Amino acid sequence: MHAPVLVAEVISQLAPARGGLFVDCTLGAGGHTRALLEAGASRVLGFDRDRSALALAAESLHDRLDRVDMVHADYRSLGAVLDARGIPLVDGGILADLGVSSMQLDDAARGFSFRADAPLDMRMDRDSGLTAAALLQTVEETALADIIYQYGEERFSRRIARGIVRARETGPIETTGQLAAIVRRAVPTRGWQRIDPATRTFQALRIWVNRELEGLEDFIRLAVSRLLAGARLAIIAFHSLEDRIVKHTFRALAQADAPLISLVTRRPLEASDEEIAQNPRARSAKLRVAERLA
Repeated sequence: MHAPVLVAEVISQLAPARGGLFVDCTLGAGGHTRALLEAGASRVLGFDRDRSALALAAESLHDRLDRVDMVHADYRSLGAVLDARGIPLVDGGILADLGVSSMQLDDAARGFSFRADAPLDMRMDRDSGLTAAALLQTVEETALADIIYQYGEERFSRRIARGIVRARETGPIETTGQLAAIVRRAVPTRGWQRIDPATRTFQALRIWVNRELEGLEDFIRLAVSRLLAGARLAIIAFHSLEDRIVKHTFRALAQADAPLISLVTRRPLEASDEEIAQNPRARSAKLRVAERLA
């Protein structure tokens, strides 16, 4: 079972014991939603763009389904989801746990990881959009290098893009194993490496395929606008690109001439050593929280 990160910190910051409606914008397996309900939330509206995650959440929350409304939707569809249910404002709080989930990483068939040779898909929502394999067949070399550099912070992005374009001339790149091998050949290595040379490229392509950074600032501003005064927005980010957008948007909203929020966390909350020991993926998680002003 997927272990949600920073559960104690989320409960402490969102304070569901006072009741009310909470929105879990990235339901996943339902771990954060269960914690919110057990801590006193009256109801949780949870949505996820991955249908397999919704099915798993329905299983794990089977004894709480009378207090959970689950929807197949992207977190950036928050406004439309609330409007469809006649909810003008959220009185409890809103939570978003960004990025790829452990379930998606661990399922080789999803194509997020190169630990096993699998179809190069990478879509969080398999009902829409093109796969990574399809996108790699047509993207222009310079644009691909920019994607790998911007989203993966990979300094050998141009070599990697050139290697991918040359490789596809002889046939489509259809599996994670093929792509990882191409990247490894393109990246110069000297001795021991802390991470696999393909890691940053896989991160970049995943972000690109799923448009993970597009609309994040707009989502934050929308979420704030749909909070009742005193309710909080909590966002968990797993890499610096996401966290930077969250930090800067929170700061802009808090420092405006007519501030909409106060910053509850001046610095992000991070996992304890005990949690990291139990769940190593929590190591990079950063939680930022803001409270809606009147």
